[in-house]
Amino acid sequence: MASEIRLAFAHPSERAISTEGEAPRDRISLREHVREVEIGAFQAERGHTQRVRFDVVVEVAPSTGPAPDDDVDRILSYDRVTEAIATELAAERVNLLETLAERIAERILLEPQAMRTFVRIEKLDRGPGALGVEIVRTRRDFGEHLHEVAQTRPHPRVAYLSNAAIASDALAGWIDGFAAEGAPLILCVGLPDVPRPQAAHPLAQRRIDLLSIEQNGWVLAARDPRCKVVATRTELDWAMKNGQICIWAPSKIVLDAAQGPASQPRDSVALAGWFAGLVEACELVAIGETPPADSPVPTRAVTVGNS
Repeated sequence: MASEIRLAFAHPSERAISTEGEAPRDRISLREHVREVEIGAFQAERGHTQRVRFDVVVEVAPSTGPAPDDDVDRILSYDRVTEAIATELAAERVNLLETLAERIAERILLEPQAMRTFVRIEKLDRGPGALGVEIVRTRRDFGEHLHEVAQTRPHPRVAYLSNAAIASDALAGWIDGFAAEGAPLILCVGLPDVPRPQAAHPLAQRRIDLLSIEQNGWVLAARDPRCKVVATRTELDWAMKNGQICIWAPSKIVLDAAQGPASQPRDSVALAGWFAGLVEACELVAIGETPPADSPVPTRAVTVGNS
């Protein structure tokens, strides 16, 4: 009994070891990942953030082939775990830790290497101790739903529009052409050709530049009412599944990213390239600009005045 009680409050990694069965798996873990979150069903918890701690263990199928070649793309990265947490926190406010844990577990298990996950979430500011939940989920728990989600994940076309392209009479024709090619369409823009506030601190300037890009996105939206400005992954996912043409407002996704872009907002074509990789785009089209040489997805350049 004492052993069972100890395991009940042990870290999820110990729980995983004790229940591994006859087919032990490799594990990666995230310990004591603390975020400021607005969450909770009580009125006193609305409008305020509180510290929430995440402990996650993911069991992955061990490699049966040759020795690993030290390629990060062949393993389940720790970043995918923190991104799963950040994505679900950004999606919408939830009342229950149980709901959040379930959504994080499902998103982690969308990764092909993930077999089983332990997710423990604790509120640190609601009492004298930590109050929380822990769940265990396997790929089988989500059944065909998990397979359907993985199979239907869209691969959009990302099109970067220079300011000359935004003002061009050919704008509607470009959008018509991209929409006819079948993939969901997400439009990106850069900084407007107007002076913007200058801040002495680089982080403050970064936020100003991101907001300026979003303002330019609204200029584009005014040029074509089919295009809607969106800021979150949840909005993007909904729009792509429902045939909505999006204009990316970058502030929230860039600032919340577990591994953000190396480029600054003023290098907006490179920022669009980073975003194209993030959403697993089928292509990045740069209209009126040169595509980034290190783009993670295939690129195509279109000269303003050509279609």
